[in-house]
Amino acid sequence: MQIRFEPSPVLKPKPDVSKVRFGTQFTDYMFAMDFDRQNGWHDPRIEPYAPLMLSPANSTLHYGQAIFEGMKAYRQKDGSYAIFRPKDHLERLNNSARILDIPELPLDVVHEGLRKLITLDRDWIPTEHGQSLYIRPFVFANDPYVGVSVGDQYKFLIILSPVAAYYAHGFAPVKIMVEDTYVRAVRGGLGEAKTPANYAASLHAGMVAHDKGYDQTLWLDGVERKYIEEVGSMNILFKINGEVVTPALNGSILNGVTKRTVLQVAKKWGVPTSERRISIDEVIAAYEDGSLEEVFGSGTAAVISPVGVLAYKGKEYVINGGKVGEFSQKMFDYIEGLHYGDVKDEFGFIEVIGKY
Repeated sequence: MQIRFEPSPVLKPKPDVSKVRFGTQFTDYMFAMDFDRQNGWHDPRIEPYAPLMLSPANSTLHYGQAIFEGMKAYRQKDGSYAIFRPKDHLERLNNSARILDIPELPLDVVHEGLRKLITLDRDWIPTEHGQSLYIRPFVFANDPYVGVSVGDQYKFLIILSPVAAYYAHGFAPVKIMVEDTYVRAVRGGLGEAKTPANYAASLHAGMVAHDKGYDQTLWLDGVERKYIEEVGSMNILFKINGEVVTPALNGSILNGVTKRTVLQVAKKWGVPTSERRISIDEVIAAYEDGSLEEVFGSGTAAVISPVGVLAYKGKEYVINGGKVGEFSQKMFDYIEGLHYGDVKDEFGFIEVIGKY
């Protein structure tokens, strides 16, 4: 498929990214593609960023058949601009599509479109360390009727948004609360997919945690309410007796690209890792016997998010004296170094798109 281009008659002024709230400013262009049962995915194009025309009966507005991804582009110190693990993100997008019975995307076309879009909007990639261009690919059913069924029409878009450094006031630990009342996902459901429903399911518990003074919620499994799954917006990892442990994928946990990065890098460094079932009781026991060294989250937005306080059943457990752990700091510095070209990419994580 040929990707056509519709130039914008007027380009927008670039904002001061340091003053922009996440996800509120968008670039000049977006990538789009449509699907119907007769033509499949067709008409890939780059067009000016603009509002969409939707029927009030749009099926996604009523029944939520949608998926999305999130990744970032960075300016590197050699004058190039690059994306972190784009093909892994796009493959995960298609995995989400399979779970929600959305037609799989032609990833070669999407990948080419993404590269062309980033090149066109490359001047929107912020210049300061810690800043980046957030990339949001998403698909939604676009049928103009109210009826509970798999869609016949879909729209795929990629939009771009310049974002400031996640840690505006420095790399600092967060406080998280273990949630043992509400449930986000169960095996056999949508937990493994990156779909709006999973995030909607987490909002109320997140607000409860915020009201109690915590930054995020740590979810337990939805059946026994004892095995750790993930945090509201990131995967979770524990360093116990020198080993990095993270919950095994079980159908209700997102297969995090950053988490996979952490595990691959840790193995390269000679740090033992394991993906397995881990209960909150095991974590508390490790805290009490002194073997719990660090707790941290991983995700596209924060990269690494050290946990300073873990709250469970009304009791707070202060991790590593409430300070950033040595491993968390080292991993954050390494991955950020990859993003900006300060560290040699030995894994092939960085895809260079072009140079200024």
